[in-house]
Amino acid sequence: MQGIQRLNNKVDFTMATTTGAFGIERAGQTLVVTVQTDLRELDFRGVEAGASEIFDQLARGAVKDVVLDFRNTDYYGSTALGFFVKLWKRLKERDGRMAFCGVSAHEREILKVTNLDGLWPVYATREEALRAMQARDDSRRLPRRDMDAQC
Repeated sequence: MQGIQRLNNKVDFTMATTTGAFGIERAGQTLVVTVQTDLRELDFRGVEAGASEIFDQLARGAVKDVVLDFRNTDYYGSTALGFFVKLWKRLKERDGRMAFCGVSAHEREILKVTNLDGLWPVYATREEALRAMQARDDSRRLPRRDMDAQC
């Protein structure tokens, strides 16, 4: 496994793997999960297989935050939304954060309709999301809203 190197405010990634519907990389204490395909309801097993690897990464303790990158997709269904909420709850227990990036207009609408649009910050690019996560090192925090107030 390669180490993390910062050059000119850029972060090099370690560990690039693909499991099920997700590509997984790590940048410092941030896990970057790139969704490889639309997460439709009939792909429950694909979501579960990828989720298992992501939760294993969290259990190892080196990951604090997660960025979900949707640049390759246009849709996710209730199975995926359930996974996002479960992931967020596990991160919240360890004072971690979660952010989305590369979200399509259709995916934004799904978040809005489900009243989850204010729960996680959404950034245009992976780079913006990673900068926001790394802002923790600079004592700045992302705004967080309590899920109970959302439901």
